[in-house]
Amino acid sequence: MFANVLQVPAGMPLTGADVDEVDAFFSTKADIVGVGSALTPAAWALATLFGAGAVSALWRSERDRGEVWSLLGFAGLVLQNAAFAGVIALRLALASTAGDHADATSGLWAFHDALFTLNGTFLALALVGLSVGGLRGGLIRSWHGALGLLSAALLFGSATLAPLVIDHAGPLGLLGLVGWLMWVVWLVAYGTVLIRRDPASHSRVPG
Repeated sequence: MFANVLQVPAGMPLTGADVDEVDAFFSTKADIVGVGSALTPAAWALATLFGAGAVSALWRSERDRGEVWSLLGFAGLVLQNAAFAGVIALRLALASTAGDHADATSGLWAFHDALFTLNGTFLALALVGLSVGGLRGGLIRSWHGALGLLSAALLFGSATLAPLVIDHAGPLGLLGLVGWLMWVVWLVAYGTVLIRRDPASHSRVPG
């Protein structure tokens, strides 16, 4: 998440962008790519910690009901960490080759777009699992759960339509972008809930 927060405002090309635009960005903004990449391992560690905290908060009530929504969400977080490690590696490779090897840039960017778009599948799993689990366990409010499920639908839709999103720059690319922005809001709100939660309390959050 940190990498996108830094790189998107700096002009990071959108999915399906022309190779000349990609080459121009990575040949002139290699320092921003490097800073974003340096911050990302901490983001992966924090995402894993967040997932573990959510499972801890929800597991007792889920176990009583025979459900595993929080584990589904945690699995989605772990898988998206792994997928995004590939995305970051490709961005570092692009920053190293841009301006020198046009063919390499074209191939790396196509691989980047595919992996980045398909990563929406894992974010969707995390959103569905922790949203449904949070709602059923009384941890989050109804608007928060609805936000997570809508974000999951957009991200999963973008991943499903990956060939079209990659080959046709335009409105379809907004599915993943809007879904990702909603994911960020959902994540911050969920983290706030976990931080404020009294570990000794199992009372339900009013809807």
